[in-house]
Amino acid sequence: MAKRRRVGNLLALAVLALAAERPMHPYEMATTLRERGKDRSIKINWGSLYTVVSNLEKHGLIEATETVREGRRPERTVYTITGTGLAELRDWLRELLGTPEKEYLRLAAGLSLLPGLPPDEAADLLEQRVGALDAEITHRQAELDTAMPALPRLFLVEEEYELAVLRAEADWTRTLLAELRDGTFPGLSLWRAIHESGLPPAEAAAQAMKQWREGGEPDQR
Repeated sequence: MAKRRRVGNLLALAVLALAAERPMHPYEMATTLRERGKDRSIKINWGSLYTVVSNLEKHGLIEATETVREGRRPERTVYTITGTGLAELRDWLRELLGTPEKEYLRLAAGLSLLPGLPPDEAADLLEQRVGALDAEITHRQAELDTAMPALPRLFLVEEEYELAVLRAEADWTRTLLAELRDGTFPGLSLWRAIHESGLPPAEAAAQAMKQWREGGEPDQR
């Protein structure tokens, strides 16, 4: 189970990592995160950055070291990580890397309620998803191939992981789609019966399930 953090937003983890790298002001932190594409791996609400920085300072995880002014721009406070913050950063990373945690994905939610759509429509949507995944995989692989000569692999491992996840999702979805298209998906007749019986959804599902449990094919008339 994930620990309760003093500042639990994952943006706070990114800020701690930047402050450990070198002293920075919040605007530089935002610029650096954008330049490195960290918003792909961490859901970042840019408007909350200053609040996160303030909360980290309040809890003693970072501290202001100086105030700087560049030209006519407003003064900016530079922050660095504290000893407590460094310990928090390392403990948090150990948890994220070493402890699996249930993540509630939108696809899993849709799959859990799959019977709400007719099977043919579900298949069409899954085919659409596979197409979008394949396009994203091609795009991300091209970006990774371009970045690899310029950056050590150490700074690109999250991109490798995300590509692996995308490929696994595409392969699994493609397999499910094939079963729906060729009719080998178990319970497909039951699923069709629920939508084709003309009965109210609850009654149709109850009737189809009754016939399925009795070992017969649901009546789709």
